[in-house]
Amino acid sequence: MRLCDNFGRPLLNLRISVTQRCDYHCTYCHREGEVTQNNKSDEEMTSEEIVRIAKVAIALGVTRIKLTGGEPLLRRDICTIVAETAGLSGLKDLSLTTNGLMLSNIAKKLYTAGLRRINISLASLNPKTYQTITGGNLVKTLTGIQAAVNAGFNPIKLNMVLLKNINDSEIPNMIDYAEKMGVILQLIELDPINVSNTYYQLHHCNLDKQEEILQQKAVNIKQRLFMHNRLVYQLPNVTVEVVHPIDNTDFCMHCTRLRITSDGKLKTCLMQNSKLTDILTPIRQGANDEELQQLFKQANQLREPYNKNLNPKQ
Repeated sequence: MRLCDNFGRPLLNLRISVTQRCDYHCTYCHREGEVTQNNKSDEEMTSEEIVRIAKVAIALGVTRIKLTGGEPLLRRDICTIVAETAGLSGLKDLSLTTNGLMLSNIAKKLYTAGLRRINISLASLNPKTYQTITGGNLVKTLTGIQAAVNAGFNPIKLNMVLLKNINDSEIPNMIDYAEKMGVILQLIELDPINVSNTYYQLHHCNLDKQEEILQQKAVNIKQRLFMHNRLVYQLPNVTVEVVHPIDNTDFCMHCTRLRITSDGKLKTCLMQNSKLTDILTPIRQGANDEELQQLFKQANQLREPYNKNLNPKQ
């Protein structure tokens, strides 16, 4: 079974926020679009509830699941969540996002549990700039990246959110670092989510000029058809992926995902909180899988391109 929304977009991906707790304080963090930040562990879904939601989604045609946060590695049961989710029949891809701070201590355990793909946030290679943006320790994050490489994760993606006049001059160095480590660099435009208008106006950095440079250097350019049609530039010795979000209608028109908030609600779009569907309460009230599937179907019909009324980005 495969679900499609009213715009013909298939539902293939599920992002599950397993916590809103985080040990960093990134200035650009959109917290997966959640309005309030939960810091109490008893407000989070249990590992059993997360895995059950994943199982229901897979039965409806979802093939790719990403565990997000907050910082997923703050959950003491994260390896259990990974192992039980990775073992679900029909799942083709399981990945996880992390800031990398705790990764050096758990990378091998996550790999053993069944995780093969990981995204690590890396805002800067300058320790002072990194600390300013994240409040974190660059050395520990770089150690975590090395641990992920050593553990055998493939692919590893470095998520670099571009901030004008802060880290936008570091792209060449970041490309060199990605090449050195044998990982993929993902350049991401700043989202106007959970940041002030002033911050967004000051630091939003359009990636069009950077893409022109990548086009000149690329030996091959691919398009990820079921991931917002985003472009992947294969340079001679490294791959760079570019994510244009909100100003890009092509991005929205080819979205194939639903989100699960950390408190168990189906969320149709990063940018919208008006169409949430509570799935956790029915689970705790004894709903069967068929009833949970119906909630997924209802949420899927609420999915719509955020920029559906704008002209496609050329």
